[in-house]
Amino acid sequence: MHDKILIPVAIDHEPVVAQKIEVARKLLNPGGKITLLTVLEAVSGFVAEFVTVKSENHLTQRIQSRLEEAAGGADDIDCQVITGKPGVEITRFAADEGCGLIIVGSHRPGVEDYFLGSTASRVVRRSPCSVYVLR
Repeated sequence: MHDKILIPVAIDHEPVVAQKIEVARKLLNPGGKITLLTVLEAVSGFVAEFVTVKSENHLTQRIQSRLEEAAGGADDIDCQVITGKPGVEITRFAADEGCGLIIVGSHRPGVEDYFLGSTASRVVRRSPCSVYVLR
């Protein structure tokens, strides 16, 4: 059982969030906290030069709203949106917040995953705590 569980949420993997929360609740100590976290990659400098609107602010607010909707107003779920490289920032966040478990989703690996790697595999390799990989 864990006091703090981190659930990274990729924008394109929203349908499995409810399943991740269900698993987290089974592994959460009474009074524990679940954090839904989305990591947005920063817009590179050469692209940002041509953008007049701070797109990351608008996107951050939209993602935060979607995370809060997925949390369903539950008192034991916190929602965070940060920027950076997901494979690095997820594990950094877990270490900084003292998380005891990270629950990541994974799809069946294909050839492209072996060459490019996936966020889930990066989290497993770099994690300061246990990682539950949900398929």
